[in-house]
Amino acid sequence: MTFRSGFACLVGRPNAGKSTLTNALVGRKIAITSDRPQTTRHTVRGIVHREDGQVVLVDTPGLHRPRTLLGERLNDLVRGTLAEVDVVGFCLPADQRVGPGDRYIAEQLAGLGPTSGRDPRGRGTPVVAVVTKADLVGKGRLAEHLLAVQGLGDWAEIVPVSARSGYQVGHLVEVFLGILPEGAPLYPEGELTDEPEAVMVAELVREAALEGVRDELPHSLAVVVEEIVPRDRTRDASGERLGPRAVDGPPMLDVRVELFVERDSQKAIVIGKGGARLRDVGTRARREIEALLGARVFLDLHVRVAKDWQRDPKQLGRLGF
Repeated sequence: MTFRSGFACLVGRPNAGKSTLTNALVGRKIAITSDRPQTTRHTVRGIVHREDGQVVLVDTPGLHRPRTLLGERLNDLVRGTLAEVDVVGFCLPADQRVGPGDRYIAEQLAGLGPTSGRDPRGRGTPVVAVVTKADLVGKGRLAEHLLAVQGLGDWAEIVPVSARSGYQVGHLVEVFLGILPEGAPLYPEGELTDEPEAVMVAELVREAALEGVRDELPHSLAVVVEEIVPRDRTRDASGERLGPRAVDGPPMLDVRVELFVERDSQKAIVIGKGGARLRDVGTRARREIEALLGARVFLDLHVRVAKDWQRDPKQLGRLGF
């Protein structure tokens, strides 16, 4: 049996369903999702294992016309990724008509000519048009959307999918595998992502904090994990040694996280009246973090103001961008 392996990058405008599709393809949640634009802020790798191949999916931030230095850096990250993969999946949501943002990305992808990408045959990087959220529209509307997508560019294939219902998710993997070069597995069997735990924890906190917030806050919210350390259950807060019963039960991790916003008014939104909203964020995030780390977690959240960090090169660097 011929074994194929390589990298497939998912691109599209913000909120096109890339992260939800990544999770469906991998079969496990590795990328956070939200109905807010620009949820994804760094490349997330998920590994799809098949008997005949291995697809390393690279979920990317939404490609867009930037308004801030952060936006410019996210776009640079996407373009850099496009130059290093074997196939590109261009995601276009079926429930939204093809618009200027899609045409802008199609123009960017048209530049993936014979001198770009990894195709040894000199044909450039193949692009598969992936029509996401196909379950949200009727057959007639879907057919109309597929025709509009076809007119956008010269695609290797057009594949409608639904990450939520599973419609054609397996077929999309087959399409990617058919394009990837022959080669040995790039990751060990069973490994689903190479994301560091601290990055995934930060993303889970940000996902919980994005739930139900106003439109202006998602762009201004950044999350940094300061530490993840085992709790010393043999001593109390003052350092005094406790009795033997203190070490009974499963291990526990202390996770300290800082959330950064740009203005005091945004800090008040995140914290909520009497700290109620921040407690709710902590409760929802802790459940996901405990499942990820496989241990009980004490989650310590702090909200800080970093004025206009999206436009400040030094602060962007400190926040990992």
